Amino acid sequence: MTAKLRTASVSKAWASGTMWRGMEEIVKNRDPRDAWMIVQRICGVCTTTHAISSVRAAESALNIDVPVNAQYIRNIILAAHTTHDHIVHFYQLSALDWVDITSALKADPEKASAMLDGVSSWHLNSAQEFTKVQNKIKDLVASGQLGIFANGYWGHPAMQLPPEVNLIAVAHYLQALECQRDANRVVALLGGKSPHIQNLAVGGVANPINLDSIGTLNLERLMYIKSFIDKLSDFVEQVYKVDTAVIAAYYPEWLERGKGAVNYLSAPEFPTDGKNGSFLFPGGYITNADLSTYRPITSHSDEFLIKGIQESAKHAWYKDEAPQAPWEGTTIPAYDGWSDDGKYSWVKSPTFYGKTVEVGPLANMLCKLAAGRESTQTKLNEIIALYQKLTGKTLEMAQLHSTLGRIIGRTVHCL
Repeated sequence: MTAKLRTASVSKAWASGTMWRGMEEIVKNRDPRDAWMIVQRICGVCTTTHAISSVRAAESALNIDVPVNAQYIRNIILAAHTTHDHIVHFYQLSALDWVDITSALKADPEKASAMLDGVSSWHLNSAQEFTKVQNKIKDLVASGQLGIFANGYWGHPAMQLPPEVNLIAVAHYLQALECQRDANRVVALLGGKSPHIQNLAVGGVANPINLDSIGTLNLERLMYIKSFIDKLSDFVEQVYKVDTAVIAAYYPEWLERGKGAVNYLSAPEFPTDGKNGSFLFPGGYITNADLSTYRPITSHSDEFLIKGIQESAKHAWYKDEAPQAPWEGTTIPAYDGWSDDGKYSWVKSPTFYGKTVEVGPLANMLCKLAAGRESTQTKLNEIIALYQKLTGKTLEMAQLHSTLGRIIGRTVHCL
């Protein structure tokens, strides 16, 4: 990311992808049944989505139905991976922008525990647990070797959490490390390994199912997987949800900052039939932040979805600059140096019917709300109720088009 500053604001910015991956070229002339295994290696974080998208593309091209049990296995893997990623984003990737670790040294562990009474029943919210975490921080600071915490903005006036809340957040940061391990266990037990699952096949999955056989996906194995899912669910419900509301309560200005394109696109997800025609999560398109403009997207082969997506290489180092559909476009590298007003990235620019749109957790949540999905509204209301309990204020729908709105979207997705 390169930004040009003018006084206290950014006047111009360039988001540059600095590495050419060339996955489209790598899979040329290969058996399409092998593509999913290759393309997921574009990343070691968002691996599963690439694998499942690729295998679905092959199934669509070949008009192959997928056994419902195979869909369920894929869904569990995808849900566990998504939950893992959202927890990691909140705690490991963004929490330290809100949390002052050194301030936690001033906290009273008894007071910290009491603050959560009536809000969370998480078993590790005890004064004893918070004291253990505080002692870990003391030892870390005393060693002079802060490691990954060495470059934080500790003591910065923009840090607004009181010491006890900082201590709670640090404790949950450390507990989230174990929680993400449980999510990875679910992915690995079904997918063979994590990252980069090994169990997909065009037409289904390679998991032998026999509830009475040792060496297969049997009842004992399923209950073992369920034990990790239950632990994940408890953490999301009792920790992640509460911490989301707490951060929103102490940083309300971030409910007003970070508005994006305000056009939202979300594909339906978690298929419940063999044809990818029925889904647990609805998809759709919203324009100008107005939920009344919601247009449903009912399947991955929805003509409205397919015809709307184009990619432009106008500012990317490839030939053929004109916008093209992904399956029509070429990926021929043509690097000629950085140009502020020309080409500055290896990443193409996608649009939907010529418009910039936001995808991801916020788009997903808003489309589910617009579609009338009651469970999504219920989970959002739970976060709003916690926010109101902490602040005495109402969280308005318009405030969701923001940085914290996206964080809330991730939390709701996990709930």
